[in-house]
Amino acid sequence: MRELNYPFPMDTLTHITIGACVGEAILTKKIGKKALLWGAIAQNLPDIDSVTSLWLSPAENLLVHRGITHSLVVAFLLPALLAGLIRRFYPQVSFLRLYGFGVLQLLLHDLLDLCNSYGTGILEPFSSQRLTFNLLYVIDPLFTLSLVVASIALWQLRPEAASRRVWLLAGLIPCGLYTLWTIEHKRRINEEIEASLTAQHLPYSDYFTTPTPFNGLLWYAVAKSGADYQLGYRSVWDRGQTAFHYVPKGEELLTHENAQVQNLKYFSRGFYTVSRKESVLQFNVLRFGQIRGWENPDAEFAFHFYLTPGYDNRLVMQRGRFTGWTWKSVQQMFRRIKGETGNLEKY
Repeated sequence: MRELNYPFPMDTLTHITIGACVGEAILTKKIGKKALLWGAIAQNLPDIDSVTSLWLSPAENLLVHRGITHSLVVAFLLPALLAGLIRRFYPQVSFLRLYGFGVLQLLLHDLLDLCNSYGTGILEPFSSQRLTFNLLYVIDPLFTLSLVVASIALWQLRPEAASRRVWLLAGLIPCGLYTLWTIEHKRRINEEIEASLTAQHLPYSDYFTTPTPFNGLLWYAVAKSGADYQLGYRSVWDRGQTAFHYVPKGEELLTHENAQVQNLKYFSRGFYTVSRKESVLQFNVLRFGQIRGWENPDAEFAFHFYLTPGYDNRLVMQRGRFTGWTWKSVQQMFRRIKGETGNLEKY
């Protein structure tokens, strides 16, 4: 049996815990603590599309995951079925309340997924464009921790406990403030990236910035420069210009283009390179960063899809995320976040 090509633990944990908190806010007074369970279930419904990896090829599944099940159409239609199901168990709760509960859960799921780099087909079936804010890394403890603590506390407390509201607010407010804080950081990082490219006379036609693993403090930037790219890292505490590293696109290595390559190009949204590692031809999607690229500017890209036949791509979304991480790597990341390395001279 094929494995699910789906990155379970932490991003799913975020959905579970924020779903539980929304369940607490809307349904606990009506159905007790089981509202947390229904909230967790409802919040994760859009990810039912992950089962398609059981029969689709990895390249095909990339375009199906976070597609129609993450759309606004489904966010307003599916909750009607969910409300009917829940009402079979709890007829004392109005259909309208349960429907609103479901809509809020699915919209929050879609909004959270829009915040990371994968991209979400929120406008399907009217548009196949995948949208992303590149605002939060898919696994960010600073966003999720308060939700986890609050969900555990709410599950332990009695349904009538007066402190439940305090714990609910303690879960939701910190992650909301952290998101606003990250929006401001991204705005400033973008301005500084543009200024660095201009100051170093590096022409660019497009660029993006996205957080590095586990944080919103160190940002990864990619700029299209002619046919190739300039890559850099920018900490919120950097004061000099950003140091950029030239990366060739390697398009000439693609001797032919089949449906698999076309799917990968579409998924990359135009930010990709082709490289050869020994005898293996790889398609690299730049949107997901490098493997500890703040340590080594020539580091391999986290998303690398093997084009050479005979190599396994089932876990392509996961295999590069934490390759080679050690305590030394964590220390080096903290140094880079503090601005101790990686800067050019001040403006």
